[in-house]
Amino acid sequence: MYLKHFGLTQLPFNLTPDTQFFCDLPTHREALNVLLIALQGGEGFIKITGPVGTGKTLLCRKLLNELPAPFVTAYIPNPDMDTTALHQSIADEFNLRYARSNDQSRILVKINKYLLQASQQGQKVVLIIDEAQAMPLKTLESLRLLTNLETEKQKLLQIVLFAQPELDKILQQKSIRQLRQRISFSYQLQALNKQQIQEYLLHRLYIAGNTHTDLLGIFSATALQFYTKGIPRLINILAHKALLAAYGKGHSSIGWQHIHLAAVDTEDTRRHLNIWLFRKVLPWLVVASAVFIYFLPRLPL
Repeated sequence: MYLKHFGLTQLPFNLTPDTQFFCDLPTHREALNVLLIALQGGEGFIKITGPVGTGKTLLCRKLLNELPAPFVTAYIPNPDMDTTALHQSIADEFNLRYARSNDQSRILVKINKYLLQASQQGQKVVLIIDEAQAMPLKTLESLRLLTNLETEKQKLLQIVLFAQPELDKILQQKSIRQLRQRISFSYQLQALNKQQIQEYLLHRLYIAGNTHTDLLGIFSATALQFYTKGIPRLINILAHKALLAAYGKGHSSIGWQHIHLAAVDTEDTRRHLNIWLFRKVLPWLVVASAVFIYFLPRLPL
């Protein structure tokens, strides 16, 4: 709707995890480096966590695109399943043939055979699981058993877990301590600061075809940091709505007022705004009430 108005060739703030828009900010670059170094070193388990909307799925897709040969990858985006279904999903990712009536042990035999053959051919097999915090405990524990297959020099299967911070709480449970001890590398994604938000906005606008210098500086990083707390998904939502608001009014630049309108129209940021107003206004109301009560008896009738 607003592409032509702002000189863009595609939507700059889509919520889909498009690796074309991957912004090489410190927190995402460090996480990607941790992943690449750990996988090259043959580590069994690697964990990447971060709050909702910090870009875990985009980073996951970036990793899938950047892993060179001899890496072979399997990707499971929704692991909320029992152990048998997980093994079936892994077998499907590796294009292994099996009868649906096969029990779990037979599917495991096929997976293990595939991993051995891949190792003999010099391949490194990586299983990447997104939203790992959704996995039932038994399914999560079954991942550890999958990594038991190894040669004298390396694991035959490496596993990368992308998850919300809830996974860390799950891993503290005693019943799953063996898996926790096998996670040799981990990284926690952080929210963006004001400077990083500015870089993020400019990068996405540039990729979307913007060449208008005035448009490059239209967004107030301070306003977006205030409303979004530096969460990329919320930044995308507010930036998109701010562009719509400016377009609707025929404006060629975006100011605080457009971002404010977008924030009020978005549930998560509206809640942040209400909490902020409550914290800022309530003390003054308390003071005003105390002053009024103190002076009320002294007021002339």
